[in-house]
Amino acid sequence: MQKSLILCTVIISLACVCVAVLAVQWRRIQTLRLELLNLEQHVMSLTGSCGERGTYPYTTACCGVSLTHPLRNSRKKRGASSKQNPRRKRQTEQRTFVHLVPASIHSYDERDLTVLTWALGQSYGAGLQLSGETITVVNNGTYFIYSQVLYKDTTWVMGHVITKRINGAETKLMKCLKSMPRNVSLPLNSCYTAGAHFLESGSVLELSVPRKSADLILSAQATFMGIFSI
Repeated sequence: MQKSLILCTVIISLACVCVAVLAVQWRRIQTLRLELLNLEQHVMSLTGSCGERGTYPYTTACCGVSLTHPLRNSRKKRGASSKQNPRRKRQTEQRTFVHLVPASIHSYDERDLTVLTWALGQSYGAGLQLSGETITVVNNGTYFIYSQVLYKDTTWVMGHVITKRINGAETKLMKCLKSMPRNVSLPLNSCYTAGAHFLESGSVLELSVPRKSADLILSAQATFMGIFSI
């Protein structure tokens, strides 16, 4: 009987504690509801005194307070930055490149040279002008030049030279040499070279093989040349 009385007392105590906790939580919920109601009334009073709300995502002006969608702000900033940076725009407009593929070759016996005639494979901009065997630079700048020639020749070593001419002066910008296979039944080998050079306006570039009557493979995948501004 005494144990039952103790158990009942414990149960009643726990029930009282639970009721007290629920009462505290209920009061907290009522307080939060009251604060939320006051906030809603405050917002409604602001929007009601300023007229209709703006349509998302456009600006809502309310009693001197401007609420603007963040994406709209970022677009405006990007537009302003592009207008404030004309130098970058000019640099983009000056970008130019050409990728050349072989059209034919011509041998100069008196100069002991074989020179390639090029055709445009791809191009962008007007800063580089192709004229048969030569490329003329229109704008000063630093350019990356690359070239490859596939040789089919029994001579023990083959190669090519990229030459720059300006104001009567001639400069050899790049040279490429490659040993040819000893097997004369399949004398194939390619030579690739590339580099960056500053080119003045009016510079004329030419790729030549320093050997007359050189035998080359004239396919776009094997023999090519390209220049682009950097």
